[in-house]
Amino acid sequence: MVTVLAGRLDVKTRAFSVEEVPTPRPGPGEALVKVEAAGVCLSDVHLIDGTLTPLYLSGDTVTLGHEVAGVVAEPGAGVTRWRPGQRVLLQAGEERDGVVWTRGVDYDGGWAEYAVATGSTLVEIPDELPFEQAAIIPDAVSTPWAAITATARTEPARPAGVWGAGGLGVHGVQLLRLVGAAPIIAVDPLPEARERALAFGADLVFPPDDPELPARVRGETGGAGLAFAFDFAGVPAVREQAVRCLGPGGRLVLVGLTDQPLTITDGTAFSYFQQQVLGHYGSSDEHVVQLVELVRRHRLDFSRSVSGVLPLAEAREAVDRLLRKEGNPVRLILRP
Repeated sequence: MVTVLAGRLDVKTRAFSVEEVPTPRPGPGEALVKVEAAGVCLSDVHLIDGTLTPLYLSGDTVTLGHEVAGVVAEPGAGVTRWRPGQRVLLQAGEERDGVVWTRGVDYDGGWAEYAVATGSTLVEIPDELPFEQAAIIPDAVSTPWAAITATARTEPARPAGVWGAGGLGVHGVQLLRLVGAAPIIAVDPLPEARERALAFGADLVFPPDDPELPARVRGETGGAGLAFAFDFAGVPAVREQAVRCLGPGGRLVLVGLTDQPLTITDGTAFSYFQQQVLGHYGSSDEHVVQLVELVRRHRLDFSRSVSGVLPLAEAREAVDRLLRKEGNPVRLILRP
């Protein structure tokens, strides 16, 4: 039996290891992809530490990895769109029986030498887009893109705030710049993260412990406050602070996940000024396709987003680095 390496998680014991598994085979309507790059996301860390649990996984073990790019190795029966050698990224999930299943969570993902994907979840990528950058478009880039364009319906020349300048938030800054939000204000406790936000396009940065932050935001927006605020941190105190920075009709979009309650201290003012809190999760296939086209047209560049590349065999080290925030990475990449 021919075997390949894969990063496998036992969801009952939360034991993770890179081990030999049988080479997967594509079924009808599927394609076998030789993985060239796979992103390491905080969601992967939360799967390992037990914070997240798969909803639809059949069995107790799963190959992690929902940010994946590679080359088509073998189309399955009935697949005519794809041929061996095509460069592709894999959508981070797919709809099954009316619900969305997440790759690397509810079924095997791309922390592996080879991955199987339904043909409809492949997106062709241009030759000039490196696999390391292509891999992170699903989720690390598409999630903030969907939050900005679809959930918040961000408008140009209006002020926006970003809380948390990590892997999602810093791309949020970059994408807000692309759609013309102004000014863009980033809030993060880490000085290096604030510097990175400036490099990615923020106009102003502040630490969240600044007691004058709401007043400073209003001062920078001509007294108006923020039209759009994005919580990429998933921290209750962040959300309360962001609400205090909203202007009339302002929208707070909750992108970072937490099971803690949201408190709005002054509910009367919130209602009077017709402000909104909007939940957000992930992205749709169309958002990934849009981003690939923007890269193809040289509107976006993600070369600064790859903070390090490790071999697949060192997946545990990558997880530990992300957990420790060692080097304050945007995205770490695994290469089989």
